[in-house]
Amino acid sequence: MFRIDLGNSNPYCDGMCRRSFVQFGVAGMASAGLSQVLRAKASAAEQSGSKKDISAILIWLDGGPSHLDLYDMKPQAPAENRGIWNPIPTNVPGMEISELFPLQAQVADKFSIVRSLAHGTGDHFAGGHRMLTTKNMGVSGANSTGKFPSIGSLIAMKRGSREAGMPPYVSVPVASSIGLAPGYFGGNYLGVQYDPFQTGGDPNNANFQVQNLNLAQGLSLQRLQDRRFLMSKFDQISRDMDSKGTFDALDKFDQEAYQMVSGERARKAFDINSEDPRLRDTYGRHSWGQSTLLARRLVEAGSTFVTVHFGGWDHHWSLQSEMERYLPMVDSSVAALLHDLDQRGMWESTVVILCGEFSRTPKMNDGGNGGPPGSQGTPGRDHWGASMFCLLGGGGIKGGTIVGSTDSKGYAPKDRPLRPDHIHATIYTAMGIDPHMHILDHQGRPNPVLEDPTPIEELL
Repeated sequence: MFRIDLGNSNPYCDGMCRRSFVQFGVAGMASAGLSQVLRAKASAAEQSGSKKDISAILIWLDGGPSHLDLYDMKPQAPAENRGIWNPIPTNVPGMEISELFPLQAQVADKFSIVRSLAHGTGDHFAGGHRMLTTKNMGVSGANSTGKFPSIGSLIAMKRGSREAGMPPYVSVPVASSIGLAPGYFGGNYLGVQYDPFQTGGDPNNANFQVQNLNLAQGLSLQRLQDRRFLMSKFDQISRDMDSKGTFDALDKFDQEAYQMVSGERARKAFDINSEDPRLRDTYGRHSWGQSTLLARRLVEAGSTFVTVHFGGWDHHWSLQSEMERYLPMVDSSVAALLHDLDQRGMWESTVVILCGEFSRTPKMNDGGNGGPPGSQGTPGRDHWGASMFCLLGGGGIKGGTIVGSTDSKGYAPKDRPLRPDHIHATIYTAMGIDPHMHILDHQGRPNPVLEDPTPIEELL
């Protein structure tokens, strides 16, 4: 096991730049570390009763994006609410989104927007935990430890990978929720075996490599093969006495671990530099665009749940300059992904989700933070969990639909109020997983994964 320092995250409103670390065990696979992880995954897995070959890509806007500046604009509201930009029509009559999203406007028939989502907290950590696990459980900035498995971890437990040799749950380039890695993306009490496989690095870098696919220094494939052969001889006596096929089952996991390191499938999937440069251009030659393209490559190769990290949305100040930098990158990434999945025949088998931990205040501040207006920069928006959005599409989820609405100034849901439970239930249902499922806690007690397992019927 070794630890890679991924550097500082973007600063959050508490002034902290949290360092992110990724721990890898693949390079130590010669000691059976990865195969043990794979065994643990399978021993805890439950069959959902469905064989639907559906994958999911979650684009996570870490820090909290404003609903009023992206997908729920209020052009008739007072200036301090409606913000700086205007809405534009999309290819769906009656659906409007930010003028900084012209590419998504052309493919709006492929996605739907939930505008009446809320969980009621403006705490980064509480909001992140609720969005990624649906649970409160007392998580906050004062108690930030993850308490419940993430949706990605639960899906990895239920489904595993869709193809041998691919990790079932991957985060590109990091699984970071409010600077914590894997934070609320992790398996938590399910165990670290359900944490996501983090690629690290920057997929936009010409020399991008996934370091945890490399063998440890001095360990060749030949030596790895020799080690496996020797281990097989050591257990031969026990194997001969095994009447239940236990060792045959263990062989399966050893083989999966070996394929992960030495096989071609994962290695090819992570090789983003082999992608057509023209397609790479459509996603955008920036970290967010190339991370999204890599996510598509991974689900195409057989991963089941992939997250993409778009960080830096804590815009208390300088909202205009930050949004005019960020939103075009979101636009190219999302629009290219939707088009690419459709062109490859993957649209009906891939759920796409876009959200963050909460939204921002409907009323912009004066940029002063208690001092003279503008003394801390141009106006921005503060934390808000009483109204927010989630974009959903693909995997059989209906596109071109607006679910719910907020009041005239965007403060709260006006109709069809929804919670994170309903978002998760919709994703589970689209993937053929029973949203009524229970898992055992540390005391062996069954716990419902969702307090309200009702999916959003308008989208299914």
